Amino acid sequence: ERIKLMAVYTKLNQSKIEEILSNYNLGKLDSFKGIEEGIENTNYFLSVNKKKFILTIYEKRVKSDDLPFFSDLMSSLNKANFKCPAPILNNENRTITDFDEKKLMIVSFLDGKAKENLSPTNCKSVGAEIAKMHQLTKNLKLNRQNDLSINSWRKLFEAVKDKCTKIHKDLPKLIEENLNDVEKNWPKNLPKGIIHADLFHDNIFFIQDKFSGVIDFYFSCEDFFAFEIAICFNALCFDGLKSNLSFNVTKAKNFIDGYTSVRKLSDEELNNIKVLSQGAALRFLLTRVFDALNKVEGAIVKIKDPMEYLKRLEFHKNAKNHEDYFF
Repeated sequence: ERIKLMAVYTKLNQSKIEEILSNYNLGKLDSFKGIEEGIENTNYFLSVNKKKFILTIYEKRVKSDDLPFFSDLMSSLNKANFKCPAPILNNENRTITDFDEKKLMIVSFLDGKAKENLSPTNCKSVGAEIAKMHQLTKNLKLNRQNDLSINSWRKLFEAVKDKCTKIHKDLPKLIEENLNDVEKNWPKNLPKGIIHADLFHDNIFFIQDKFSGVIDFYFSCEDFFAFEIAICFNALCFDGLKSNLSFNVTKAKNFIDGYTSVRKLSDEELNNIKVLSQGAALRFLLTRVFDALNKVEGAIVKIKDPMEYLKRLEFHKNAKNHEDYFF
């Protein structure tokens, strides 16, 4: 979850898209349209032979070396019947295509749309689905380190420390306190595997009120499964305006009930929920602060407010243990 850059960076006309499609065996282009709410990539919606696809052109932020990992992960999950977009093979039998000095992928279209606000019942079904995903990924022979793990936070903080008082005068002190806490108490050894690591509501699709899948795996990496839960608590279980944000224990309890119906949590995982949630809030606060201070020239940028994370951090810092999250 980084800045949402409202941009289609790579402008494609019909003949360019047809040229791209000539590398695939999908049929004739019916229509296409640029999708503005992309994050770091350029996305086009394609209708080809009456079927729907998404064409993603990777811009600077996604490393090319990581693309095979993302593609293999989505393909593997899809084959195991986990609902997510499936990469389409080109005529060379590869999922990643080189085009005009960029790399691109065409994936199947996932029906449904994101909900601004998940109900407790939605949280329960998301919990169960994410646990299913974890059961699948722990057996995958795929590796990608988490670039935004706890080892990176101190460095991110150093990069923003002097300027972040522009956002709020107490930020350096608050970040420092939380960072010290988290570094001191971070667990060494919890069950781990590939996690999605960016399960915000805009990456979770529903049809009416039924879970229909997950998109945007570009932060996926190997980390603790319980860290994913902590990210979901931050992303999905706080309600209200930023000045008055409160933790919704009913949503968290539902999420955990769904999750543990598929994968049981160890005592060790439960005992670390507090520090993991504090860490997850810190990670999103830091990247938001970094992005707010390093605006990209020329992009029409909708900066996400870092301050929403201060309220979350305050809650986690004061929580005693997992019972403050779900009784």
